Amino acid sequence: MGSLHLVQGILMLLLSSSFSLPVMTNFLFFSPNTQTLVPRPEVLLNVRLGPAIAAFLFLSSIAHFVVASPWVYPWYARNVRLGANPARWVEYSLSSSLMIVLIAMLVGIYDIAALVAIFGVNASMILFGWAMERYNLGRVSVDWLAYWFGVLAGAVPWIAIGIYLFGAGAGSSSRPPTFVYFIYASLFVFFNVFALNMVFQYRRIGRWKNVLYGERVYMVLSLVAKSALAWQVFAGTLRPK
Repeated sequence: MGSLHLVQGILMLLLSSSFSLPVMTNFLFFSPNTQTLVPRPEVLLNVRLGPAIAAFLFLSSIAHFVVASPWVYPWYARNVRLGANPARWVEYSLSSSLMIVLIAMLVGIYDIAALVAIFGVNASMILFGWAMERYNLGRVSVDWLAYWFGVLAGAVPWIAIGIYLFGAGAGSSSRPPTFVYFIYASLFVFFNVFALNMVFQYRRIGRWKNVLYGERVYMVLSLVAKSALAWQVFAGTLRPK
């Protein structure tokens, strides 16, 4: 898994165009003409999508190689046998939050405060997953409180992105590119399948009675979701002209 993420990250750096999106500020300033405070939009920085996508692929690659190392693997294996994997949630809190920020930028959410908030809310959703595993270690009956808090937090970025995506397309000739709709739909499905995988694990449904099966599903979902976002964005905006 580490190698597959690494190779894709390198390809993204080598093959991508220089396409970038702005990160904006809208600080208030006093207008002498109107005698009021008004926002002044300014570009804080431009984010190149190729390196940004490579970043979440490299984060996953590093996490896999660290966990597979002889120093960390015994700790990882011991936790997985108990039904937990703290390393997974640490990595996801960074990589998936970066993914959701890039999806937000693709639909036109450029304000730095909004992007920071989206990153933080998504990271909170992931960390609720960690709390879910931690608080249910050794329990006979499952406590689902952390899970439902995570579901609530995880819905917020998708609602915000949906407002921009479908609001821009309603009655407008300047609709977002078709590939952005596909990204929204496909990544929304993948993010929710992660949640279903956790449900199947704790319900002990079918193959999920074996905790290792659920762990493998997490790994495959992570690879497929990141690959889907990376190459859909590449096909839509990053191919060299």
